[in-house]
Amino acid sequence: MAKITRSISAKKSSVPSVPKKSAKKAAKSLPKPAAKKSPKIKPLKTKPWTPAEVHEAFSRFRKANPEPKGELEHLNPYTLLVAVVLSAQATDAGVNKATRALFEVADTPQKMLELGEEKLRDYIRTIGLYRNKAKNVIALSKKLIAEFGGEVPRTRAEIESLPGAGRKTANVVLNMAYGEHTMAVDTHVFRVANRTGLAPGNTPLEVELELERVVPAEFKPHAHHWLILHGRYTCLARKPRCEVCLINDLCRWPEKTV
Repeated sequence: MAKITRSISAKKSSVPSVPKKSAKKAAKSLPKPAAKKSPKIKPLKTKPWTPAEVHEAFSRFRKANPEPKGELEHLNPYTLLVAVVLSAQATDAGVNKATRALFEVADTPQKMLELGEEKLRDYIRTIGLYRNKAKNVIALSKKLIAEFGGEVPRTRAEIESLPGAGRKTANVVLNMAYGEHTMAVDTHVFRVANRTGLAPGNTPLEVELELERVVPAEFKPHAHHWLILHGRYTCLARKPRCEVCLINDLCRWPEKTV
């Protein structure tokens, strides 16, 4: 006897099918979920350093390195100014490599103008943003000749008026060229000041003003150099070398390894 099989038809869904194009339009019309706001990072609130602790920290820096020097190579205030302008978003080593040959042929504003922007670019093309920096160096050289007799001015406001020069540039030049007790706050100084609790602040200017307030006058000529070198070689951004830190017992950072 032959086996009879019956085909069972699938039940149709009660939900009507929607064309693909219509589905895409409907999806676009739906409200998007609100984007999550990332939490604002604030400087860690810790117990402020006492004047005695600040004095002790800088006494140790001075004992280890009595005459700290900036690592940007230069011949005079003008070449220092140019080097600092070129160092924005670049390493000192990279700037030095480019400027050694440059400063042999252009160590004054007039010589830089005679060199010209195109040839200047050839000297500094290994430095980041070299095209824009070349324009700034030529422009600041023209302004130095036109308004300052070819000399680098001695006030912060005048230096900041030069193309490519900001507050940090002015502070570096005033300190290194003219011996002013300024605090140049770069990424290293900003990190060390906040991480250790020495001079916390939300901005470089806040850190600068706090350093000016807490650092004793006897240490101010070299203070920012000690902090830069400490941040560059010891208090590293990703993995601080707490085990060799001169001030690890004074540091307020809760994650220090010693």
